[in-house]
Amino acid sequence: MKDTKSNYCENCGEFHDMVRDYVSQVKVGATVPDFEFETYCQGAIKTMSLSQLRGKWVVLVFYPADFTFVCPTELEELANLYPKFLELGAEIISVSSDTVFTHKAWHDTSPGIKEIAYPMAADPSGKLASAFGVLIEGGEAALTPDEGLALRGTFIIDPSGTLRSMEVNDNSIGRKGSETLRKLQAAQYVETHKGQVCPASWEPGDDTLLDRDLGSVGKL
Repeated sequence: MKDTKSNYCENCGEFHDMVRDYVSQVKVGATVPDFEFETYCQGAIKTMSLSQLRGKWVVLVFYPADFTFVCPTELEELANLYPKFLELGAEIISVSSDTVFTHKAWHDTSPGIKEIAYPMAADPSGKLASAFGVLIEGGEAALTPDEGLALRGTFIIDPSGTLRSMEVNDNSIGRKGSETLRKLQAAQYVETHKGQVCPASWEPGDDTLLDRDLGSVGKL
C-alpha cells in the first residue's frame, strides 16, 4: 500500500516519485502507454485519452509553453496544414505543461494561435512529457530556467498505438510542419506497401526501395 501524501511505499520501504513510477519512456516500435488528459479545442474543454484514438494516426507535438516566441510559429504552421493531416486520417494534438485555461487565454489573444482547430492538451503534472522522454528536469544544485517544461518533441503513432517516428529538438530549434507531414506520409506508405522502404527526402509519388534488397547493396 502506498502512502500518497508522503510518496512512501510500505511494500518496498522506499520513497517514490509518483509521476516517474507511473510512466515509462516510449521507444520507436513499441506501444505507447495510455494516458487521459484534458484538452482545449474550438472553445470547449474535453477529456481525451490515447486509447480513444486507436484506429487513427496521431501526431503528438510537445512544446515548452504558451505565450512564448518560437512555439506559436510552429503551432500556426501546423494549424495551416491541419486539413491535410485530417485527409490522411491523422489527428494532431499539441502538448505543453500549461493548463487548459491558459490554452484558452492564449487562443483568445494570439492571432496565430486563434487559427488552431486541433486539440491543445494540458500536461501540468508532466506525466505525458515524462513518458515521452521530453520533460526538462532540474539539477540537484539549482533549478534550471526551463525545469518542468517540455522539449520540442514530435511523435507519430500509428492506428495500433505503435510509435513509428520521434523527433526531439533543443527548445531553441523550431520544427518544420511540412516535414512532419512528410514523415507521416512515409510511415503510412510503408505501412500499406510491405517490403518497401522510403529513401532520403522521399515524397509521395517518388520511387521507393525494396527492403533488404542485396542487389542494391553498394550500388546506391
